[in-house]
Amino acid sequence: MIPRHRPALTGALAVAGALALPAAAQAAKPLVITGSATKVASSSAHLTGTVGARGRTTVFFFQYGRTIAYGAQTAESPAGHATGRTSVGADVLGLQPTRLYHYRLVARNRDGTTLGRDRTFRAKKQPLGFLVAATPNPVAFGQDVTVSGALGGTGAAGRPVALQARGFPYTGPWTTIGNAQLTAATGGFSFPVLNAGLNSQFRVVTTDGSRVTSAVVPLGVAVRVSTHVSRTRVRRGGRVRFTGTVTPAKEGALFAVQRLDRRGQWVTMAGGVSRAGTATASRFSKRYRVRRTNRYRIFVSVADGSHQSAAGRTIRIRARR
Repeated sequence: MIPRHRPALTGALAVAGALALPAAAQAAKPLVITGSATKVASSSAHLTGTVGARGRTTVFFFQYGRTIAYGAQTAESPAGHATGRTSVGADVLGLQPTRLYHYRLVARNRDGTTLGRDRTFRAKKQPLGFLVAATPNPVAFGQDVTVSGALGGTGAAGRPVALQARGFPYTGPWTTIGNAQLTAATGGFSFPVLNAGLNSQFRVVTTDGSRVTSAVVPLGVAVRVSTHVSRTRVRRGGRVRFTGTVTPAKEGALFAVQRLDRRGQWVTMAGGVSRAGTATASRFSKRYRVRRTNRYRIFVSVADGSHQSAAGRTIRIRARR
């Protein structure tokens, strides 16, 4: 005999089972612990945390930003489906130096999403550093040069900087040229160097106690070659005389008469040695037989390290029958 209350009991069990299913699903949501921020730099950091996948295939990501609204997040990454806890991490880039950032770990599986607690870190200061160049480089003897660049990093604007130099053979002390100046709002600066006379090295330094020094910038100073030719029209096979000066004086320097070939390369045709001239310039002279119309120049080779080699102006000489 079947008791009359059996159907009622069965209905109660069905209702209880229906109420229990959402609770089971809730229990399978991932567990999340927001960890610390490591490797914090001026523009990047590594965020860490722990995810408990609880046997479900789970993904995680970090939300981060300047406020608790975050506004940015890392790419979703797998956290596996283990029943235990898994250490996770992700890099964040493009941060602003010295700014405070909020972040939290978020994990999601088929049963739901779990938000980790909010934590913060502060990006570090960006170290000061120089970018410096000299223009033009190389420069002709006696011409002016500009040494310019920018100081980057936190607090680069309005910082006093000075230009220092030493000439060949670079064994003497660094000497400050002119007065210190304040960097612009962008960190920029520019120093004029007048009447360059010797291969030199430059550097820029801060003068406020921060002790930041730029890399050494070498400057090449090329000799000036003044070239003259006795005539620019000759009969084929006729001779012309190349004469001129080298400044500063480079007595004994090798010079060459060069011709421009069809491939656009300069070919040495004849040469000689410069001789004494004045206190400031040496002289050269060379007779050369012109066999065809072409472009010519004098190239002076300097090997003493104090200056750079250079060529004089290009001269077109016509050879007619």
